[in-house]
Amino acid sequence: MESENLHAARGPNIVQQARSVVPDLFDRRGWLYWTDFLVTVGVSWALVALYFTLEPWSMAQLSVMLLASIGLFRAGTFIHEIVHFRHGEMLPFKWAWNLLLGFPILSPWVIYRNHIEHHTQEHYGTPSDGEYLPLAAAPPSETLKYLIQIPLLAPLAVIRFGLLGPISHLSPTLREWLLTRASAAITNPYYRKRFPRHLEPELNRSEWFCFGWLGLLTGLTLFGPMQPVHWLMAWALLTLTVGLNWVRNLAAHGYANNGNQMKKSGQVEDSINITGQTWLTLWLFPVGLRYHALHHLLPDLPYHQLGRAHRRLVTHLPSEHPYHRCNRDSYFSVIGELLAGAWKSRRRRDVISRWQARS
Repeated sequence: MESENLHAARGPNIVQQARSVVPDLFDRRGWLYWTDFLVTVGVSWALVALYFTLEPWSMAQLSVMLLASIGLFRAGTFIHEIVHFRHGEMLPFKWAWNLLLGFPILSPWVIYRNHIEHHTQEHYGTPSDGEYLPLAAAPPSETLKYLIQIPLLAPLAVIRFGLLGPISHLSPTLREWLLTRASAAITNPYYRKRFPRHLEPELNRSEWFCFGWLGLLTGLTLFGPMQPVHWLMAWALLTLTVGLNWVRNLAAHGYANNGNQMKKSGQVEDSINITGQTWLTLWLFPVGLRYHALHHLLPDLPYHQLGRAHRRLVTHLPSEHPYHRCNRDSYFSVIGELLAGAWKSRRRRDVISRWQARS
């Protein structure tokens, strides 16, 4: 599978150096995945239930909404681990993640399968990368556009799985459009690529599960205890949850590439580790996301070994290794660099135009 061979990208020497330092840290502890996820998702759904029972927009409800969003965000980030599993690895966990979280929030793991492209030399940092925008090399308006997408994502997911998905099976033209334009979890709105045919059966199953879930909620609204206001409350909760991830993602990379392909060393240097330990780091970077540069250097490291691996690498890698240039003390310092780059590029359209040309 592709995820098994990501370390074979250009620049193998820096990867081999890193792997030689942490050869014993690549085994996944399945029991830890199960325990961590089940506890997190269980507590999160309990908080969601409490959120819907408290007085609307009260301080207590807003506090619970924040805690529920943090929990759902943490449970949701296991999708990042799932897409890096080897073929056939931890299949029950994949199904559990979908049933307990992916389907209810309309984000089955299969729509994130495009993440593997984000690790390849062919796609990383280019207009064909669904997770990269040159925000630090484009006017600040592009960063604003990025943030404006957040409140639209939940309604678009409802339309995609509740309406367009089922109808598209009656129209080959609509189906092809949907598979090309609305079947990938991306932050790059200019991304266009057809969904892989070999994964279509998994996508079809996921679509019907999501459609069934939406049908159940609709029935509960028409004939049961749910009220229309609950849909608004769900939108607010999911928007905050997704917003945490999108705001976090602004500190994952330097986002200054001009659209050309990058070798492995360049990809690593363009990625960022948040090494400072604060309450914000704990909230915004769960399940190992703070070590994003390390993840791009060694994508097959399990999340529970990233901290240990990072400490070894900074101690034992040679001083010229690009990994030493990836670390930042805080989230805000990274955002400051991004905004400074965007301001310097406020009159430039040449870089972002390469992305826009694909839409």
